[in-house]
Amino acid sequence: MSIVVQNLSKSFGTFQALQNVSLEVKQGELVALLGPSGSGKTTLLRIIAGLDFPNPGEGTVLFEGAEVTNRNAGQRQVGFVFQHYALFRHLSVFENIAFGLRVRPRHTRPPEAEIRAKVEELLRLVQLEGLAHRYPSQLSGGQRQRIALARALAVEPKVLLLDEPFGALDAKVRKDLRRWLRRLHDEIHVTSLFVTHDQDEALEVADRIVVMNKGKVEQVGTPGEVYDHPINPFVYNFLGHVNLFHGRIESGQVRLVASALPASGQTAVDDAPAAVYVRPHDIKLTRVPEGDAPISATILQISSAGPVVRLELKNHIDGSLFDVEISREQHQQLNPQIGEQVHVQIKNMRVFTQDYSI
Repeated sequence: MSIVVQNLSKSFGTFQALQNVSLEVKQGELVALLGPSGSGKTTLLRIIAGLDFPNPGEGTVLFEGAEVTNRNAGQRQVGFVFQHYALFRHLSVFENIAFGLRVRPRHTRPPEAEIRAKVEELLRLVQLEGLAHRYPSQLSGGQRQRIALARALAVEPKVLLLDEPFGALDAKVRKDLRRWLRRLHDEIHVTSLFVTHDQDEALEVADRIVVMNKGKVEQVGTPGEVYDHPINPFVYNFLGHVNLFHGRIESGQVRLVASALPASGQTAVDDAPAAVYVRPHDIKLTRVPEGDAPISATILQISSAGPVVRLELKNHIDGSLFDVEISREQHQQLNPQIGEQVHVQIKNMRVFTQDYSI
C-alpha cells in the first residue's frame, strides 16, 4: 500500500511539531524517518498511524489514493511497534501474538485452529519457535522486540510502522536485529516506515531516508544519495562524522586563510564566506606536502582500536581541531606519532555559502 502525506502541519500549544510536511512512500518500501530529537519524526509516524491528527484543515493522509486523515488507527489497518515493546506481561508469547486476532468482533474473528496456525507461522518468521509458552519476563530484549513485531504482523496490516524499534537495546543486539529486519522486509514486502535517530541504522536498513529537522523535511533519497550528495549543511553534518573548515570564496577557490582549494570548478561570488565540509576518510595524511595547497597540522591523538585508525589533529591555520580516518595498512606504512607535524590533503569536499552550494 502506498502512503502520501500532503502539506501536513501539527502544533502542540505554541510548539510547531510539523510544518507543511509532504511525503510519498511507495508500495513495499522500507523508509526511515531520520532526525534528531524534536525533529517531528515520531509525530509524523503517529499521524500516519492514526494515533494523532494534523491541525484541522492543515494536511491530508492518503493510503493507496484514499483519504484516511480523519480515520483512527483501528480503521487504517496499520501495525505499530513501539520502542519499549508494550507486551502484555501476564500473557504468554503465544497469547501476546494472538491478541489482535482474539479481540476482533466475533463475526470477523478467525477460528481457533486458524489463530494457532497463524501464531506458529509468525514464530517461525521471527525465528523464535519453541518460545510460545514463555512470558515476556523470560525473554531477552531482542526476543521481546521480535515478539512485538510478530504481534503487529498477526493482524496482517497494510502498513507497518516502527517507532525507534531498537532504541532500548544494546549496540550488538541493535546491529543484529536491524539486519534481521531488512531480511524480514525483503520476505514480506509490507510497506514500512521506521523512526530512528541512528544514522548507521537508517543507512543500513532503509530503501529511502527522510531526513527531518525542526518539523520539516530536509531531504529525501536513497542512503547513497543523502550520504554522498547532501542538499544542505544540516544533512551533511547529521549523516556521519564530518569536519568543518571555515574560509572565503575568492576567484572560484576556497581560501582557508593560508591555503586555497579548488572549488570543484564552479563559479561563485567572490569574497563570500564559505563552510567547507569534509568527511574524515576523505583526507589524505602525508609527511611531505602533496597536491594543491596542503594544510599543515599537528597530531594530538591516535586511536588505533578497530579496523580504522582515527587521528585528531590541530590545524596550524586557525588552531581548530579536526579528525582523519586511515586504514590500518596506511597507519603501518606512515607510522604517525603524537606531536608530529604532518600535511593533509583534502580529497573530497562540499562547500556551502549563504546563497549557493557546490
